Amino acid sequence: MRTRDHEEIAPLVNLADITEIELVILKRMRELTMGEHRSRSQGTGFDFLGLRDWQPGDRFAAIDWAQSSLTNFSPLIVREFEQPSTATVMAIADLSPSTRCGMGGVSIAAAIARSIATLGMSAVFFQDPFGLLTFDAGFQHLSALRARTGKGHVVHCIDAYQHERGLQRVVRSGSLSTSLGGFVHRQAMLPLISDFLFDDAPEVLRELSLLNGTHDVFLVLIDSAFAFDLPDVSAGWMEIVDVETGRARTISRRAYRDLAGRAREWQDQIRLQAKQHGLDVISIGLDQAKADLALSEFVVERRLRKINA
Repeated sequence: MRTRDHEEIAPLVNLADITEIELVILKRMRELTMGEHRSRSQGTGFDFLGLRDWQPGDRFAAIDWAQSSLTNFSPLIVREFEQPSTATVMAIADLSPSTRCGMGGVSIAAAIARSIATLGMSAVFFQDPFGLLTFDAGFQHLSALRARTGKGHVVHCIDAYQHERGLQRVVRSGSLSTSLGGFVHRQAMLPLISDFLFDDAPEVLRELSLLNGTHDVFLVLIDSAFAFDLPDVSAGWMEIVDVETGRARTISRRAYRDLAGRAREWQDQIRLQAKQHGLDVISIGLDQAKADLALSEFVVERRLRKINA
């Protein structure tokens, strides 16, 4: 299991990883999209969204000094604008405690963070705004970073996911689809990144299918069976603890050996149920190079389909 201290020493995704992902995307997307995509700008000007607290990565030119003086410059207040765009990408990422678990020095969260980086750098290629929305077990707590353009903001989103800092709370109002739809005002691409190893996954899929009527929703399913491929033990019975709930349970040696298989079966059911709800799924495994290429190609295909629609 990866702890908070370990995260500080070994980041889930570092700048070298991001640069590697960027190079893969630039090479592959230029091959696929040469002459195919257009600028995100539609007309001139910017839409004023409102005022908010200053966040790391904000330009000082965006600071509203008059409003900031009313708060004694703590916090600074910035004016937030949005340029009309052909596509906004809002990654919805699983931040529940179980994602920090793994095997062989690799956590589920590392695969999620790398997927965020790939989606973000794909958005940078198209000059599309990119944002992050995180959720915990049961989608009880939602936090987010508003969509903005640029590589710097993508790095900021990855840092926010890894260290759980700089995120603003999103108030749950009614159903999951209503809450997410209320936060994402414009039509957007909404990839939900998770291993989906939670009890209410079928209901979540139903809610996402409702959201898919307005937005472009798809699943990035992290193949996390590797995290349950545990070393063999000699004991006939053992106690395991659910990291999400803290509940302990005694299981047999046979059940212990079957954990990875059960995880695979559950994720197979998720793929099937997602298809029944009209949701596309892309599965991400441990092979980083293969995952980067597969996800970037999946995104660009959807992006071009949106442009040519």
